Amino acid sequence: MKITRPRYQQIAADVAMKIAQGHYVEGEKIYVRSSLASQYGVSFETARRAISILADIKIVESTKGSGVLIKSKEKAVEFVQRFHDINQMSDLREEIYSNLEQQVKQSNQLKELISEFMYKTERFRAVYPFTPFEIEITKNAKHIGESISSIQFWHNTSATIIAIQRSEQIIISPGPYAIITLGDIIYYVGDENCHERVKNFLFSIEETI
Repeated sequence: MKITRPRYQQIAADVAMKIAQGHYVEGEKIYVRSSLASQYGVSFETARRAISILADIKIVESTKGSGVLIKSKEKAVEFVQRFHDINQMSDLREEIYSNLEQQVKQSNQLKELISEFMYKTERFRAVYPFTPFEIEITKNAKHIGESISSIQFWHNTSATIIAIQRSEQIIISPGPYAIITLGDIIYYVGDENCHERVKNFLFSIEETI
């Protein structure tokens, strides 16, 4: 959210800057109605409020009907520095808010994408309930060299092996005496939790983390 300072505050800061830079010197008089109001293209009331800020902190002295007397260059320098610091803090706050808003927006977009992905995944599973899972038999797998029946694969996983890919060969519906071999890719079907059970059965827990 962009923070815009009131016009009279901007004018007060600009007048103080001119005093600090020597454009207006101590002892000089300026006139609110004829000088400031016309110079900044604002109403007399806006110019008067700007001068009131400077008068409150003793940079100028305002006397009705006799103009505004420049009193302190030193206080003008201090005011300009404070105004600059406040503006920097405001800009920093605005940048923080902007970044937070962007992060919230990105987070919401990510949530929407995840929700859409989960929805489509569930729909896909509903339409194609027998889409197989797959797992590769690496050197860290257990039961290499054993048959499907001897390890009681279905009993231990509640999953059914529907194919084994071995090199360039795919064995469809392997029988219970099919041997699990290093490098095999096993395709199987089951409920949504069977993939985790198969991993835990064929590999040690450390290997699946």
